[in-house]
Amino acid sequence: MFDINLGDWLKEKATGAVTELIRKQKRILISDTTLRDGEQAPGASLSIDQKLAIARQLDILGVDSIEAGFPASSKEDFEAVRLIASKIRRPVISALSRSSRKDIEATVEALKGARQWSISLFLGTSPILRKYSLNKSQEEIISILKDAIKFAKKFTDRIAFGAEDSTRTEPDFLHRVYEEAIDSGAVVIGIPDTVGWLVPEEVKDMITGIRKNVRNVNKALLGVHFHNDLGLAAANTLAAVECGVNVVQCTINGLGERAGNASLEEVVMALKARGDYYKASVNINTKKLFATSKLVSELTGVEVSPNKPIVGKNVFASEAGIHQAALLKDRRTYEIIKPEEVGQAGTTIVLGRHSGKHAINNRLKTLGYKLSEPDSDDMLGAIYQRFMELAVTKKEVTESELSDIAKEMLERKKNG
Repeated sequence: MFDINLGDWLKEKATGAVTELIRKQKRILISDTTLRDGEQAPGASLSIDQKLAIARQLDILGVDSIEAGFPASSKEDFEAVRLIASKIRRPVISALSRSSRKDIEATVEALKGARQWSISLFLGTSPILRKYSLNKSQEEIISILKDAIKFAKKFTDRIAFGAEDSTRTEPDFLHRVYEEAIDSGAVVIGIPDTVGWLVPEEVKDMITGIRKNVRNVNKALLGVHFHNDLGLAAANTLAAVECGVNVVQCTINGLGERAGNASLEEVVMALKARGDYYKASVNINTKKLFATSKLVSELTGVEVSPNKPIVGKNVFASEAGIHQAALLKDRRTYEIIKPEEVGQAGTTIVLGRHSGKHAINNRLKTLGYKLSEPDSDDMLGAIYQRFMELAVTKKEVTESELSDIAKEMLERKKNG
């Protein structure tokens, strides 16, 4: 569920010196799993060509790595991963694999055409998964993961290992799992909150515990993958960044199973807008966020909520009169991010029953109406009154309707 992109820095095996460099720079590597976990959202399945189109856009966006799919799960997924691996050259291309030799062989075959690629292994570790999903003991889990990582090392040194349902795994056992994974050759250790269980303070406690109790933890980077079942995926991801995690896995629009995953656009813009707090860097072209969100929405058929942070259509729109008046003077009054920073067109002043005279007057000027003195206030009041009569009957008044009102009231004045 995790991969690593050190770009051209990493030609050989990831070493303690390389991982320490990333930590000191506080560089956050963005691993996008829209094409794997995101596509698992009900009704969001994509064709191979659609997956390639999204992969191209993710490349433009600047993600460090793309988890392109799960090759062993189906012929279609295998072919999609192979196509993306052959066409997308800048980011690392990874694919998900169960901790079995058969899965690993299929994954390597699908990825071998990539310029840079990695294997993302996973294995359930929690008591409930050990009993009901795998029917394996703790010792059997350790044996399976060691064999899988060592087998994968025959093909690449870029190996990530994620302990599925790690957040409900006994801490002592989880620490042992991670120690064995690193000793076997994993260079990224994944902490997936598979069912969206944790709250931010627990995230911090968990990561602190891993850093304290996994003896070889400095030989690998830590990565996180949060689900949004309690609406905390982005908050949990940011809490992990505070604790020194360097790899975060997200999806565009927060797509994913059940309530989805941490939203890439939310995490990235929190890190950017609150750089004073997080003091971390990400190499994302934020001006491409809206276009990427729109493409994913169109191709998956999953609409974005109007109030979705960063990319929703209402995020930079205002109907409240007091807010509109302030925004017209200085957008910083009620906008903490410039719309242009994320690729949105700009601030939208919505004409509705909550709008005030300042907004109406500003829109009239935009439409070319200049109310003459000395009775401009009276005329604006008359237009506003007529506007409100219409606004209470509908959700939004169009510019054309406002223009008709202005023409009507000005004509009445002219004719006495």
